[in-house]
Amino acid sequence: MGLLIIVSWALLIVQFLLIARAVLDWSVVLAGPATPGSVRSRVYGGVFAVTEPILAPVRRLIPPLRAGGMSIDLSFIVVFLAVVILRSLIA
Repeated sequence: MGLLIIVSWALLIVQFLLIARAVLDWSVVLAGPATPGSVRSRVYGGVFAVTEPILAPVRRLIPPLRAGGMSIDLSFIVVFLAVVILRSLIA
């Protein structure tokens, strides 16, 4: 029982980090790149360092979907849905 609670909490943290990554990615799109050494730059670097090892293998299997001049990262959606499903199965 205790192990399932720890796994559930770890998945919740991963879920929050993925949401933070999405928000920070959109902040780059809307506000431009962060200046080196700024709080946003440091937070983005930390979130990127934690989430990229999770997203990179999935991105190799499912490349981003190109739609005109933009691309949609399907690996983010797949990993996020997998985390939500795993958390619902554990609870």
